[in-house]
Amino acid sequence: MKKTKLALLAFLMLLGINSRSQEEFIEPPSRLLSSFTFVQLTGGVVIVQAQLNDLPDTLNFILDSGSSGISLDSATVEYFKLKPVPSDRTIRGIAGIKKVSFLYNQTLRFPGCTVDSLDFHVNDYSILTAVYGERIDGIIGYSLLSRYIVKLNYDSLKMEIWSHGTMRYPRGGYLIKPYISTLPVHLARIRDEGAYTTRFLHDIGAGVCLMVSKDFADDSALIRKKRKLFPKEGEGVGGTIVMNMTVVKELKLGPYRFRNVPTYIFEDDFNVTSYPYLGGLIGNDILRRFNTIFNYQKRDIYLIPNTHYREPFDYSYSGIELYFTDGQTVIGNVSEGSPAEQGGVKVGDIVVAINNNFTQNFNQYKTTLQSSNERVKLILRRKDELVQITFKVKSIL
Repeated sequence: MKKTKLALLAFLMLLGINSRSQEEFIEPPSRLLSSFTFVQLTGGVVIVQAQLNDLPDTLNFILDSGSSGISLDSATVEYFKLKPVPSDRTIRGIAGIKKVSFLYNQTLRFPGCTVDSLDFHVNDYSILTAVYGERIDGIIGYSLLSRYIVKLNYDSLKMEIWSHGTMRYPRGGYLIKPYISTLPVHLARIRDEGAYTTRFLHDIGAGVCLMVSKDFADDSALIRKKRKLFPKEGEGVGGTIVMNMTVVKELKLGPYRFRNVPTYIFEDDFNVTSYPYLGGLIGNDILRRFNTIFNYQKRDIYLIPNTHYREPFDYSYSGIELYFTDGQTVIGNVSEGSPAEQGGVKVGDIVVAINNNFTQNFNQYKTTLQSSNERVKLILRRKDELVQITFKVKSIL
């Protein structure tokens, strides 16, 4: 046995390998700092709750890997009589570019975890509050995700915040190594008329499956010529934007393939994709199908397929955008040529009931309009009259 060990040591030395080279300095293990439940909205968008500074109110924040900082809604800032500082800095989204003011050196409190020295920019998120039917007080992005390891479990609807340090990822997943400046960007393969591998923004704050810029779609001749395009309004930083909705044959993310993926094509007037750097973004109606570990310090995003992985996509098309304002469900937009427009629905109509559901449950109304190839009956208040309209929800598939 002694001769065997000596022979092994001599062999390692012959190869130039020092027996001490197996020693290395490592970080201490990551520690769990906070664990709490979150809420999911339309398209899988994640809402987490936290408190600002020493204020007693609990605020609703969208967790958004597509945000390069952290922000507060202007109405929330006004409500708490906070005094933001004007700046020359601007933020950019698919619907516009805006100059923003800042609240510097603020604190955000989660259960068991306080995050200090945060610089919140201030923006108007009233459109998001109307679209989701929930008070949106701000957006949490890179400023939190860069400081900690964040775990999202879409099965248990639980979020965990861990300290930086060594962590062993569970088996059965796939490790993405994105490029991260302030936003995570990685490769994915998209196929329709042709197949292309390009860079996409990893954007859990977008309640869609996939968005591609019209520049990318046109230059690559991605979309099959016979594919029908359906006009639809989208909401984001800066307001609303008109897009076209369709389906692509396949999206491949690492080893995972999704077929017949609902896709939005948008005119990138404000150059958010810096085309040809990005083809577009992958949203949370895809990404919610994975329990996810964000470890920006290691440039890791670890994906583990969950129980939602094989859930069907939403192919419905009514042409209606519902907004919840002043306690009422209002028709916010009606797309030209859509089933809703052909049925006679008008912008500003107030929804009294859908399919004899008079509960004014905003989320139930949105779910009802996602029933492809089904007829829906709307009772609407238009000025001082009640109007009944029936139309069939189309499928984009």
